[in-house]
Amino acid sequence: MTTLKEGDKAPEFKAEDQDGNKINLSDYKGKKLVLFFYPKASTPGCTAEACNLSDNYDAMKEKGYEVLGVSADSKKRQQNFKNKYDFKYPLLADEEKEVINAYGVWGPKKFMGKEYDGIHRTTFIIDEKGMIEEVIKKVKTKAHAEQIFAN
Repeated sequence: MTTLKEGDKAPEFKAEDQDGNKINLSDYKGKKLVLFFYPKASTPGCTAEACNLSDNYDAMKEKGYEVLGVSADSKKRQQNFKNKYDFKYPLLADEEKEVINAYGVWGPKKFMGKEYDGIHRTTFIIDEKGMIEEVIKKVKTKAHAEQIFAN
């Protein structure tokens, strides 16, 4: 899917989070960012992944990471998802798919024999200078923080 790889400059983005706050990649300059894309809020795999990152949020902060989730869900749906599970990080509501397309994670998928277009679950680790440090394409939803720490 994505053609972005380790060593590439992370595409700049501007999007609103679940509360309507404007968030840019440049807000994270000088910090490491875990930018994770997930298909749909409140679905089982996405909930497992987002909860795993939230459960390990303090450890991630200790290692210098900020966390930001992205899907094509509405602000309301993202807000409900964040509030229901008390996530400690923002969720971008990228309904226009600007961030999703910039990172190349939208494309054909298969589920139960059906083909459709959707978000490919992908995580980008972005360093303090805005460069991609790692791209995780085979996300383990229940052990995602461990994958990131193994970096």
